[in-house]
Amino acid sequence: MQRDKALAIVEKQLKKPRYEHTIRVMDTSIKLAKQYGADEKKAELAAIFHDYAKYRPLEEMKRWIIAEQLPKDLLDYHHELWHGPVGALMVKREVGISDPEVLHSISVHTTGCVGMSVLDKVVFLADYIEPGRAFPGVDEVRKVSEKDLDKACWMASRNTINMLVSLNRKVYPDTFHAYNDLLNSTGGNA
Repeated sequence: MQRDKALAIVEKQLKKPRYEHTIRVMDTSIKLAKQYGADEKKAELAAIFHDYAKYRPLEEMKRWIIAEQLPKDLLDYHHELWHGPVGALMVKREVGISDPEVLHSISVHTTGCVGMSVLDKVVFLADYIEPGRAFPGVDEVRKVSEKDLDKACWMASRNTINMLVSLNRKVYPDTFHAYNDLLNSTGGNA
């Protein structure tokens, strides 16, 4: 799918600030894909559609989780996690994108998972470090992303876990598993 067509589809689904975020994630994903050897077109497409379901009604996303046999434990965690896995299904059904790598990257862009591909890491990290983001620790992750994809992803997952713990919020198990897996991939030297 061509970039302009994909962006036109997504723009109808998102509020203006979220659409602008999507453009920045796309640009960052392409840059990271070039740097770390991921397929640039797949990175572009996954980034464009990563927040496709972000503003869907919660009841609609709940129905998708139940009907499509997504992990039911998603319903026990904050609804902000739902738009990744539900969005991947919606993109497949509503837009017709069937590339499993692109869909997987959309699905795990918020939580991460064990065994993330380079493409998964690129989209996960681009969403975290895009230039419009401003929160404690993001500049450090940006700096590390220029040299070490795994370490930067590990830092992003660590920062997310720390933030959730500080807010007394539950942490989705895949996020812990991604953290541990990324720590292992850095040789424990993160």
